[in-house]
Amino acid sequence: MTLKETITEDMKTAMKAKDSARLGTIRLLQAAMKQKEVDERITLDDIQIVAIIDKLIKQRKDSISAYEQAKREDLAQIERDEMAVLEVYLPKRMSQEEVNAAVKALVTQLGANGPADMGRVMAAAKTEFTGKAEMSHVSLAVKAALNPSV
Repeated sequence: MTLKETITEDMKTAMKAKDSARLGTIRLLQAAMKQKEVDERITLDDIQIVAIIDKLIKQRKDSISAYEQAKREDLAQIERDEMAVLEVYLPKRMSQEEVNAAVKALVTQLGANGPADMGRVMAAAKTEFTGKAEMSHVSLAVKAALNPSV
């Protein structure tokens, strides 16, 4: 079963269970998926759906920090709940050690040897690690691998 089908089935389950919070989050995800399909005239695969979920989770994290600074814990909790629903659809994430090892292998494979190669390594890392690791962790690992003295 594809990720898209799983999301649709979960939406049906949430409807039957009258779980409005979960249903709303799943509908939000489906709307983002449909928007991307219509805008780019494509059919999304699992990797592209994971990228959309990552983007939505990042938005939730940004909102949580903004709400916490504004002392709006009620709104921050809503965002945390939505984030928990979205995280269910992500594949198992790589640990920081796994990311570091994979980035070092990628740097060696590409023959990158300094900060000037950051863009080239990040482009390759983005295709390899999308959905498997958080890109902020990948970026830090690439910087460390390209700047061993820092």
